[in-house]
Amino acid sequence: MTRPGFDAARCIVVKVGSSLLQSGPSVIDAIADDIASLAGQNRRVVLVSSGAVALGRPRLGLGAGSLTLEQKQAAAAAGQPVLIGEWERAFARHGRPTAQALLTLDVTESRRHWLNARATLNTLLDLGAVPVVNENDTIATDEIRYGDNDRLAARVAQLIGADLLVLLSDIDGLFDHDPRTHPGARRIGEIERIDAAIHAMAGGANTETGVGTGGMRSKILAAEIATASGCATAIGPGAAARPVLGLAQQECGSWFHPTGSAVSARAAWIAGAHSPNGEIRIDAGAASALQAGKSLLPVGTIAIEGHFERGDAVRITGPDGAAIARGVSGYNASEARRICGCKSSEVEALLGYRRAAALVHADDIVLATPGGGARG
Repeated sequence: MTRPGFDAARCIVVKVGSSLLQSGPSVIDAIADDIASLAGQNRRVVLVSSGAVALGRPRLGLGAGSLTLEQKQAAAAAGQPVLIGEWERAFARHGRPTAQALLTLDVTESRRHWLNARATLNTLLDLGAVPVVNENDTIATDEIRYGDNDRLAARVAQLIGADLLVLLSDIDGLFDHDPRTHPGARRIGEIERIDAAIHAMAGGANTETGVGTGGMRSKILAAEIATASGCATAIGPGAAARPVLGLAQQECGSWFHPTGSAVSARAAWIAGAHSPNGEIRIDAGAASALQAGKSLLPVGTIAIEGHFERGDAVRITGPDGAAIARGVSGYNASEARRICGCKSSEVEALLGYRRAAALVHADDIVLATPGGGARG
């Protein structure tokens, strides 16, 4: 029996852990085969891959056991070229280019950096490339890091508005007991809500293999982040013959159903988490376009008030000053004033550089309700 959510997913994030990469090229090839197949169906797929530290250890003569922060960073620097080279080789068999994207925690916690990262990943996907994302362990510190790539993958899923997050593991999904020590453990195929009982099943980190920093507990925490943002999450066996496509079948892996929506998560951030730093007044035509779900273009703007940076929340008001929406500006206040009322084709000449056509993208707009609140 198939999972409708898998078939409906148009944007997917696939995370591969360090322990799987130790299994050899055949595992990497099988994952690449499935991702290439999905991309061939016009689905947008981003790959989050661990493994730089694990691959860098032998190159630098670092044996098993714990490493200092400096040793981890050195191993990551040595291993990242090997990691991206393996994925480049695997996807080249399908004529798919890959592109490396190294992120740090501030990228997904700062809205300005969030916009930049999202634009880059979406452009890569538009060009038919497979973005290969990893944490930039070479410069990340213990205080400023995701800690594991399960969390990173969940944040990337939020960033690009994914429908599905796939966490590939060295076991077949979530079990009521650890199947490595309890032969009769039962796989939990469908999870409607993550509660205390689900967390209890997850146990601790993956201490059995000695590779990676996650384990089932970090995958459940990642699933919480993703499902609250409207993104289904699947945990499945990365060493299977069809590691990603196999999750379309209910007898494979564990499926966590969304508990929220991408719209509500975005609306909560824009409408409530940050106070607007400025105001963009627009004409009647632009107001109608926003109500229809369109982006705000410079040509529809009348005036810019206040001081704000790119990535800041702004009020959007109509010609009479009434609140229409809140949004995240794609330009700072100075830039917005220079292009106010201009056609998108004139922006590059006015600013001296080219950026997105929209002053505020449709994905970053939350319309005001008649009572003064916001709706996605």
